[in-house]
Amino acid sequence: MHPIHGGNLVWAAMLAGCSPQEILDFSASINPWGPPPSAIAAIQSHLSRLHTYPDPGYRELRVALAQAHHLDPDWILPGNGSAELLTWAGRELAMLAATWVLAPAFGDYQRALSAFGAQLQPVPLVSLDQGWTLATLRSRSFPPGCGLLLNNPHNPTGQLFPREEVLPLLAEFDLVVVDEAFMDFLPPDRQQSLVDQVSAATNLVILRSLTKFYSLPGLRLGYAIADPQRLQRWQQWRDPWPVNELAAAAGVAVVQDTDFQQQTWRWLAAARPALFQGLAALPGLTPYPGAANFLLVRSAVSTLILQQQLLQHHRILIRDCLSFPELGDRYFRVAIRTPAENQQLLTALANILGG
Repeated sequence: MHPIHGGNLVWAAMLAGCSPQEILDFSASINPWGPPPSAIAAIQSHLSRLHTYPDPGYRELRVALAQAHHLDPDWILPGNGSAELLTWAGRELAMLAATWVLAPAFGDYQRALSAFGAQLQPVPLVSLDQGWTLATLRSRSFPPGCGLLLNNPHNPTGQLFPREEVLPLLAEFDLVVVDEAFMDFLPPDRQQSLVDQVSAATNLVILRSLTKFYSLPGLRLGYAIADPQRLQRWQQWRDPWPVNELAAAAGVAVVQDTDFQQQTWRWLAAARPALFQGLAALPGLTPYPGAANFLLVRSAVSTLILQQQLLQHHRILIRDCLSFPELGDRYFRVAIRTPAENQQLLTALANILGG
């Protein structure tokens, strides 16, 4: 079965005829410099605790996250990846008359909303040729009793929406869920986060991931920031101990790892424009500017064919956009990796495309 998410190395290895470890993965937007040593050290130091259950309140992790955001710990709820918390956001949104979602949208939104029978209403972004803005969303009038689910920076376009464009939407909806899974990839002075608005806007929920920036997808760790009463309700819905002991320990360590954070911001500031320029120089490819650690690329040739040739001849996996109906077979997404790996991708693409 064709994967709907990036990072499916077992599937890719079958097509490439190699082991999963031999695949150079550009399909999953994960920080190539991690996991940070601080996470590994925290995991090793907590191995002796595997014979006991985690703290069901995750007090130490919530305190560390709260300090990072200058919040009270009661406003934080850790989860088994932000995907788990998206599920409970979907349950809340399903209680409303309809939920509006920007399209194209991350495929897991459909899963979370349909699981509880939510009425989904797509709102198309502005034409790709004009860039992406919230103009179509801000120009509409919405019936009462509805919700909004959006992500910032946006996946798959990488577009960063200014705070001043998002803030007015809080007054338009009963519940606004903002997925900020890629916001960490921007330095603090460039972030457009709404975290500081949560205490004043009880209808706002922020979802964050710790797995992408800190390269910990195998641990599954994310968190929600919202009104404590809402988070208490979510806690009653879900299984006990959703975050394992090692993931919680790693989370405490990495949010305090300022050296790793600075390293990541320096790398991305140089690597993103270099990869963008390299892709733009290849025949038939049009990359789009983005603020996250990935780039969306329009292709003059079938991306399925391109993906297959990259796998079979170069053992490189890119993310096709077939799971985004608005994009289809003429777009693909690539993570930004190390300079050497990015050059390996560009060389392979040039070999296929004749650039």
